[in-house]
Amino acid sequence: MSNATKLPTKIYELDFYQWIENTINQIHQGDIDRLDWQSLVEELQDLGNEQKHQLESRLLVIYEHLLKLAYWSQEREYNQRGWKVTILEQRKQLKRLLKRSPSLRPYSREIAQEIYEDARQITSLKTGLNENLFPPEPIATMEEILAEDWLPNFRD
Repeated sequence: MSNATKLPTKIYELDFYQWIENTINQIHQGDIDRLDWQSLVEELQDLGNEQKHQLESRLLVIYEHLLKLAYWSQEREYNQRGWKVTILEQRKQLKRLLKRSPSLRPYSREIAQEIYEDARQITSLKTGLNENLFPPEPIATMEEILAEDWLPNFRD
């Protein structure tokens, strides 16, 4: 049998759900000698990265919609309700994430500038507005991002 047709031998590669069930049972039984440590560590790292990705994604959407709300005056009257709803939904989800994983708070402050710069570029492309119209520093602090009643001033 060639390497191309060779089946993986680890249950992790054959049936991920079964691997999870087996791993949980082994941990419950204290059978740590037979744990697939390499795969377990990879999965734990992936879980941590997924939490960071979720935070980054929600923050990006919030910044995009705050920028639209503050600067896209031509579309504001027609779209502001939807933008505000999206901001509120993302805020609530972000708050839940930070409640479950409070150790992500410092990371949110650390990544805010980079995410905001991405939001400026994306919002510029989506709206046709010049990116230089948006301030170079984040339009909102993390405290304002999480405050459900905070919205930017409109720039007409």
